[in-house]
Amino acid sequence: MSSSDLLVDLSEDPATAQLGQLKLSTYEDQQWPADEPASAIRRQRAATHIWKKSESTQPFDAASPHLPWDHPFYDIARHQIIEVAGDDNFGRKVIVFNACRMPPQHQLDHHKLLMYLKGTLDQYVESDYTLIYFHHGLTSENKPSLGWLRDAYREFDRKYKKNIKALYIVHPTMFIRTLLILFKPLISFKFGRKINYVNYLSELEDVVKCEQLVIPARVREYDNKLRASLKPTAQPPMSPPRSPPLPDQVFGVPLSILRQRSADGEPVPVVMRDTVSFLSERGLEMEGIFRRSANVTLVKEVQKRYNSGEAVNFYDMEDVHLAAVILKTFLRELPEPLLTYHLYNDIVNFASVPEESQVTVMKTLVESLPEENYASLRYLITFLAQVSANSEINKMTNSNLAVVFGPNLLWGRDNAMSLSAIGPINNFTRILLDQQHLVFT
Repeated sequence: MSSSDLLVDLSEDPATAQLGQLKLSTYEDQQWPADEPASAIRRQRAATHIWKKSESTQPFDAASPHLPWDHPFYDIARHQIIEVAGDDNFGRKVIVFNACRMPPQHQLDHHKLLMYLKGTLDQYVESDYTLIYFHHGLTSENKPSLGWLRDAYREFDRKYKKNIKALYIVHPTMFIRTLLILFKPLISFKFGRKINYVNYLSELEDVVKCEQLVIPARVREYDNKLRASLKPTAQPPMSPPRSPPLPDQVFGVPLSILRQRSADGEPVPVVMRDTVSFLSERGLEMEGIFRRSANVTLVKEVQKRYNSGEAVNFYDMEDVHLAAVILKTFLRELPEPLLTYHLYNDIVNFASVPEESQVTVMKTLVESLPEENYASLRYLITFLAQVSANSEINKMTNSNLAVVFGPNLLWGRDNAMSLSAIGPINNFTRILLDQQHLVFT
């Protein structure tokens, strides 16, 4: 649960005394671990500056999900408890928390975990975002102390709860359901409406494509076990299989194929041209452009029309956020990212390039892209430069645009990314925006 709404002192709440008696499962009956001492809490708050100040001297290994060994959050990141998985079906960033990847209490610094979570959310709280919590795997050995939860509640202020649009608790147990019932008087009605229980992974398909989530094997196995225990008549629907591409399909189709289909051989896909053209005229002064979600029904309808070969006129709909989400969705659904897997290692290690050589190296990298990728990237970045030129009005600086578009321009082959990869990718995107007038000359 997001703790931003629980800004109260739980030590005086009668429900607190009952929490230690709750079971995590039918075979566990252990007490909550002792609360952390006050000195540790102070150290936690004093450590909030580490995330932004820390600069690693070690090159990043793109084949590994871990931060470099000398990074202050290395011992947290290596567990892959927190990941970012692109956008959901509404165009919102997806943050994933995997309880099963939390090691035993004595092996994890829970204060650093909180700071790591805040470091993740800090990059996205200005935009609409979704939090998915995989509850399976939380046991009496790895659950955090009640004192930690209490201080976490206080740590997350309004900026963290304002734009979280939904919290999905996957595979909820009686423990988590009872916990939320006990805390119900403390949770605002507005936030309570954002909490959703998801009993089976297939139910997540209405929110996000499960294939873009790196779901732990233990969670998938547990989901299969739950399904197997049901009677045939009570079986929940399986995740729908990927349908074969339509003759005129646009979303999820390689850029090279789209170019071959184009009557004039235009390398920039029609979705990008339509959305950018509309947004250039109607969206440059829209505050928070690319940060807001759109009506999922409209998003699916527009995708269906494109995939059926129909023309789409955004001027008829007059919805800036819809066009912005369609653009991001198109990029994210490409079978290979616009910046390609081939450049993944070079980009995540780009911070090691001396500043005086960055433009030259970046120019070399983007010019090595396939022609349609290069043309589309140049078209997009040129447009985003126009957006940032109006940042005093729309609040979208190059840094903000990089946070939004970085994960949509490049991702690993497993789709989801830990912060170890997102930071370098966003940094590369920001520099590309800063230097676009030199890179694309």
